[in-house]
Amino acid sequence: MNSNLSINSINSYNNKYTGLKSNNPSFTHHFSKNDLSARQKAVILTTSTLGMAPVLAVLAKRKGFSLSPKRLLKTPIKDWAIFKSQPKERSIQFKAPQIMAVAAGSVAGGFVGGAIVDKKANRKAKQREILNQILGNVAVPVACVSTGAHFYDKYANKIESIMPQLKGEKKSIKILNKILKSVPNAVTTLGLLGIGIYLGNKVSNFINEKIYNKKVERNIKASDFAPHVDDLCMAMTVMNEDSLFASRLARVIPLALLVPGYQTGIAQEH
Repeated sequence: MNSNLSINSINSYNNKYTGLKSNNPSFTHHFSKNDLSARQKAVILTTSTLGMAPVLAVLAKRKGFSLSPKRLLKTPIKDWAIFKSQPKERSIQFKAPQIMAVAAGSVAGGFVGGAIVDKKANRKAKQREILNQILGNVAVPVACVSTGAHFYDKYANKIESIMPQLKGEKKSIKILNKILKSVPNAVTTLGLLGIGIYLGNKVSNFINEKIYNKKVERNIKASDFAPHVDDLCMAMTVMNEDSLFASRLARVIPLALLVPGYQTGIAQEH
């Protein structure tokens, strides 16, 4: 991974959103403001990656992949465990337990990196951010989407059958009909994700206030949903776990789950 590229991408979010909302004291964005240097952030991103590595290694081993460095170097990159999406039985499936495990590794790594490069005075802020990330941005949204997906699957055929269909045999009409049938799934996915993020926000705020006796204001605004790429990938994968598209999209999840670890590491007291 190009650490500088990843850091620059994340910093662009920081500058864009914290700049727009800096005058709003109740606003706390998914990407928080901090005074860490690019080198310190690179360390945190690296430790977040290292925190996920053992979890991904275990998941790969369970699917029969070799962890031998010598054999890994001889294997085409597209066939590495983290990138292989087919066949399904030979690829890592990122369902709720796997997502939680990878996220926990990322957050643990990010916390350690942040504790190493940042001031000790910011340690409690990082501890609070662990709850915000694990609960608010991973556990509650994933649980919400997973539960919703379970019920949606029971009635998916009935729901999709009531969608209007155009008549004709042209390829363009067939594609449009397929899109129309996918609308309920897309709407349900985004709805469940929105509910999950909202509930996660409320739960993490409540627990932080009870544990740390610190009033936390993390109000959800429309713009807050823009950087939730990690949550969106997870939601789409959970809702469509049997599709080839979802299987390929799931390859992005480990990269997206660097965000919770990174955010934990850069959290500071304000």
